[in-house]
Amino acid sequence: MSTSLRARTGSARATFFTAYSAVALAQITNALPGALNGTFAAEFHTSGAGLTWIAGIFMIGVVVFELSWGLLGDLFGRKKLLYVGAGLSIAGSVLAGLAPTTGVMITAQAIGGIGAGILFPISLSMIAAITPDHRARARVIATWAGFLSLGAVISPVLSGLTSQLFTVPGAGAGDPNVFSGWRVAYFIAAAIALGVMVSATRAQDSAAPEGRRLDLPGQATLALGLIAALYATVRAVDAGFGAWDVITGYLAGGILLILFVVVESRTEQPLIHLSLFRNRAYSITGIVAVTGMFAFLAVCYSTSVAVGGLALAETWKVGVLFVFIQGPAFVFIPVVGWLIHHVAPRWVLTSGFALMAVSGYWLSTFPLGTPEAFGGTPWTAFMLPLLLLGIGFALTVGSITAVAINTVDEHHIGMASATTNLLRDLGFALGPVLGSVIAFGIGATAFAAPLAGILTGAGLTPAAVEGLSNVPPLAFLSGWSDVVGTFSGSALSSGAPAEAVDGMVRSLTGVQPQIQGAAGSSLGRGFQAVYLTAGIAATVSAFLTLFITSASSSAPGIAPGTADDAADDADESAEAKAGL
Repeated sequence: MSTSLRARTGSARATFFTAYSAVALAQITNALPGALNGTFAAEFHTSGAGLTWIAGIFMIGVVVFELSWGLLGDLFGRKKLLYVGAGLSIAGSVLAGLAPTTGVMITAQAIGGIGAGILFPISLSMIAAITPDHRARARVIATWAGFLSLGAVISPVLSGLTSQLFTVPGAGAGDPNVFSGWRVAYFIAAAIALGVMVSATRAQDSAAPEGRRLDLPGQATLALGLIAALYATVRAVDAGFGAWDVITGYLAGGILLILFVVVESRTEQPLIHLSLFRNRAYSITGIVAVTGMFAFLAVCYSTSVAVGGLALAETWKVGVLFVFIQGPAFVFIPVVGWLIHHVAPRWVLTSGFALMAVSGYWLSTFPLGTPEAFGGTPWTAFMLPLLLLGIGFALTVGSITAVAINTVDEHHIGMASATTNLLRDLGFALGPVLGSVIAFGIGATAFAAPLAGILTGAGLTPAAVEGLSNVPPLAFLSGWSDVVGTFSGSALSSGAPAEAVDGMVRSLTGVQPQIQGAAGSSLGRGFQAVYLTAGIAATVSAFLTLFITSASSSAPGIAPGTADDAADDADESAEAKAGL
C-alpha cells in the first residue's frame, strides 16, 4: 500500500478521537430509525412505501457511492471529506429532528445516509494512514470497529430515552403530541457531528493521490442503476409490480447495471474487478454477504414495525429490543476476533447464519398485529430470539470479509474487501425494502376480504366498499382521519348528498375497531412472512458457506500476511465495516 501523508501536522490523539467519534456518529444515525419506524407510522401517517423509504434510503445513500469516497479522500485529502461527511450529518439530523412530514423525513435520511457513507471509510482511512506498524494498525482498526458497534448500541437507547423523557403529549386521548421526544435524539446526533468537526480541526490530514483516478462512468452507472432498481422496488409496495413507473424503474436499472459491467470490463482502474467473481469461493461469499445481511435487516425492520407500529409498544421497549440485537456485536468483539484467528472463518460464518435462521423461524411463529393490552404477543417474548439474531450477526458481519480475503490472491485483497463491503451493505439496504414488499403485499391481500365484509355489514354502498378496498391496511392504522377525510371528500365531489355522506362516515366510524383489528392482523401475517423469508435466506446463506473450499479459507486462522495486508489496504479500499 502506498499512503503518503501531506502536511503531517496536527495531533495523532485528536486524529484517533475524531475517527472513533465519526464512525460512532455514522452508526448512531444509521440505526436511529430502527426503533422508531412504528413511531414514524403513527406520527407522519405514512404509507407502506413512505415507511420503507425512511428505513431504507439511509443505506441506499451509503451503498451507491461507497466505492468512491475512499478514493476521493486519497485524491483531495481525507480530512476535507470528513468535514463534508460531518456537515451532511448535521444537516440530515437537524432536518430529521424538525421534519413535519414523511417527505421531509425521507429527504433528511437521504442526506444523513450520504454523510454516513463518507464517514465510514474516511474515518478508517485516517487512522490507518498514521499507523504504519502492522500490529498497531490491527489494534486501532479493532478499536474503530468497537466504536462502530458502540454507536449501534447507543442509538436504540438514545431513541428510547428521548422518547420517554421529552415527549409532551396532546391535551386529550388520541391528540397528536405537542412535542415528540424522539426528535431530541436527532438533535443530539447533530451536536455530536458538530463535535466531530471541531475535533477534526486538530487532526492530522492524509492523502495518497499517486496513481489514483476516479472511475466516473462506473460510479455513475452503478449509482443510477441501483437507485432505479431500488426505487422501483419501494414504489411497488404501494403501486404494485404492474405499475408503469415500477416497470420503467426496473428496465432502467437493469440497463444501467449492464452498462456498469461493460464499463468495468474495459476501464484500466475499475471500481470493481469483475475477475474476482471467476473465483467460485469468492462468488459464494459475495452472495451470502447480500442474502445474510438482508436476513438481518429484514428481521430488524419487521420487529420495529410489528412491535412499535402494530403492537403499539412504547419506543423505549423497542429500543431495549434493539439493544439485544446490536449489543452482541459490541460485547463479543474479542471473542469473534479470537474465533476468526483460531477457527476457520467460514465455520464462524456458517454458525452465525444458522443462529440467524433459528431467530427468523422462531419469530415467524409469533402472532403479530394485536397490541399486547388486547392479548397480543408480549414484547418481552422477542428478547431471546432477537438475542440469537444479535449473536449470529456478531459472528457473521466481520467473518464475511475474513473469508472473502482468504479466497483471493494477496494483490486482490483490497478490492475484494471493498467489494464485499458493498455487497454486504446492499444486503442491508434490501432488508427493509424487500421486507416491506413482502409484508405490505401479503397484508393487503389478506385484508381485502375481511374489509369488504365489515364495510358491507356496516351498510355502506357497493361503490363506497369498492373505493375503500383500495386503501392499504397501514393507512387505516396510522392515518384513520386521513382515510375518512379523503373518503368523504371524494363522495361529496362525486355528487353524493351531504346527508348520505355523513351517514356513511358515521357507519364507518362505528366499525373502526373491527377494521383496525383486521388491518393489524393482516399486516401481522405479512410480517410473519418476512420473518420466515429471513429465516430461509439465512438458512441458504449457512448452506452456501459449506461450499467455500479454497485452501486459504478452509485452513484454521487467516492465511499468513492476510490480516496485515487487509489492514494496509483499508484506506485504499474504503473498507467501511470490515473490522467488525
